[in-house]
Amino acid sequence: MTAPSLESRIARLEAIEDIRKLKALYCTYCDDNYNPDKLATLFTEDAIWHAAHRGRMQGRDAIRSFFAGISAKIGFAAHLVMNDKIEVDGDRGTGRWRMLMASMEDFNGTERAVWALGDYDEVYVREAGQWRIKSLFVT
Repeated sequence: MTAPSLESRIARLEAIEDIRKLKALYCTYCDDNYNPDKLATLFTEDAIWHAAHRGRMQGRDAIRSFFAGISAKIGFAAHLVMNDKIEVDGDRGTGRWRMLMASMEDFNGTERAVWALGDYDEVYVREAGQWRIKSLFVT
């Protein structure tokens, strides 16, 4: 078995770093009052965003609409992700991230502090040289 070339190893490491930057942008835009237009750019046209406690959105427009409305319920959020496990195979990748989020959420007119702990399971694709989220599941 032949070892991967230095060029392919560097390309893989660059792809992993690009995916890390993509995830950092996702967290930044979520923490920017769930900026729907910026968040939508991070997803493929047919992407899926799913969280059991928030629902399932399919397609970039549905994801944009979801984020446009969620800021009415979550007045403040700080998304912290860590312990990333990223795998890349050509123009596809997968990632699993541990998430800790502090937030202020509206529960029927009463705002209260919430701490959330969970995982992101994601699939990425590279389209025209740009990594995007194909699916994102919050568990």
